[in-house]
Amino acid sequence: MFMVFNTQPERGFRMSRFISILMSAVLALCLLTVRAEAKTEPVPVKLEPEVALGAYMGLLEEHLGGILRTEKVVAESIEAMSGRWDMVWPLLARFSQDLPTDAAVWYMMPDGRYFSTAKGGLTDQNLSDRAYFPTLKAGKEVLGELVISKSIGQRSIIVATPVFSAEGKLVAAIGVSVDAVKLAELVESRMTLPDNTYFYALDANTKVTLHRYQARLFKTVSEVGNDESLGDDFKKVMGKEQGVFDYSLNGKNMTSIFRKSPVLGWYFFIAQEAQEAQEVK
Repeated sequence: MFMVFNTQPERGFRMSRFISILMSAVLALCLLTVRAEAKTEPVPVKLEPEVALGAYMGLLEEHLGGILRTEKVVAESIEAMSGRWDMVWPLLARFSQDLPTDAAVWYMMPDGRYFSTAKGGLTDQNLSDRAYFPTLKAGKEVLGELVISKSIGQRSIIVATPVFSAEGKLVAAIGVSVDAVKLAELVESRMTLPDNTYFYALDANTKVTLHRYQARLFKTVSEVGNDESLGDDFKKVMGKEQGVFDYSLNGKNMTSIFRKSPVLGWYFFIAQEAQEAQEVK
């Protein structure tokens, strides 16, 4: 006599297990890529400042873009699509631990409540008042938004992606609050710039998104230079995609080269005191 067994539950278990293993492998590959970006050789700036500017911009685009790619992989997982923190937190905890900038990873509900790896669970804050919240609610990605993190109070650069259920319903969002100070330190460690040379990036409103000097982060150009007209001068030149810009800052004559990032929308600069500019070329 032949005995017939119902193998459907076992097959379902195996398939679920297979998908989890596959997602873990893909996540590991994405994290390896993000870590590898932090281990590239320093870029010498004394010979080719234009090349150094491109490498500097590329480093930031790849780092933040790599975070977004990893978020999107996690967002496709069964764990993330469940809308449950207890299911997704192991993936997010690993993600957070492997980021070279020690960034906080969070999992936001559609009403703005969110869980954070920094807190280890649900926070007492709500993100519905953030400028990027409507973007996520509309099912769109966020890349490069500047905020003061509610979870840990740091100056942060936001990278986030929505999470949809199998039926296409928005169930959550996965975000990373990248520490702007640590990101600047990462760039500093990769760029061999002279002491009197500056790297920095500005958003479209001339707010400093990245700078060699941490005290200038998230300030506008006018605030840094104590000169309202300086911000207007930067806005005029930032109408171009790239170029050379000479300006005066706190009594020093500066010359700079700049380029707009098509990925982030930021303007990346490398600047030096004018009397030293010829030595850079």
